[in-house]
Amino acid sequence: MFIIENQLFLLILFFLAGCLGTAFLLRKPAGHRGWLVADLVWVVLGGLGALGAVLAGIYTSDSGRINRQIDIAYAATGAFDRDAARFRLSYCEAPDGALIAQLCDKADFLSASTAENADLPLFIAVTGDISPLQRLHFFGGPSGDMAMVDKMEIADGFDPGQLLVFAARDAQTEAALTQLRQSAPAVAADFTILASSYDQLIAQVSKLKDEWEVLQQNAFILLIQIIAICLVSFAAPFRLGKSVVELLRR
Repeated sequence: MFIIENQLFLLILFFLAGCLGTAFLLRKPAGHRGWLVADLVWVVLGGLGALGAVLAGIYTSDSGRINRQIDIAYAATGAFDRDAARFRLSYCEAPDGALIAQLCDKADFLSASTAENADLPLFIAVTGDISPLQRLHFFGGPSGDMAMVDKMEIADGFDPGQLLVFAARDAQTEAALTQLRQSAPAVAADFTILASSYDQLIAQVSKLKDEWEVLQQNAFILLIQIIAICLVSFAAPFRLGKSVVELLRR
């Protein structure tokens, strides 16, 4: 965390150290052993920087998946809310029979399992606010009212299993649906859509949590990238100085 939180300071520090070393070598003539060592340092550290860039590119691709999964989770949440509201407004204002009332109770239970879980929308919002690559904030800290560390704790502590308070379909619900498919097929069809939306919501949020955990496990790649950039910033002045000295000699 020290390296991540002080990226800009470390970058400048390594660059100044490289400039001081280059200033010392400028007193040496072109072709001096010191310049040959400086060139070797540039090649080695430049290679490490390139490796860090490649790793960061892979991590960027992985972080793109979580952004797409966030959009899918938002869509699944909205679809379930719409389906639940439509079902209650259509059939639950004045339930026509005990079977429909039973499905209305189930619809209320499913809605309660998401609406009363304040962590669900917060988790989806937090994963969007702190996309892992936003840790590379060279010019200031993360924006928002909540500190990044607090957001990380919220996302890490979220458990999709908390949503599984009620099953979308149980034995009693299936029995009611079987009877309603004969007497009120529209009600049965709409509840089936609602139950499918709930199952889809659980599946997509669980997948989002899985994607989040994968990125957190590989977050050390960001640290490698920061270190590689610092090393390149240290070596760059040496390579520039060598080129300047060789041009002056000619």
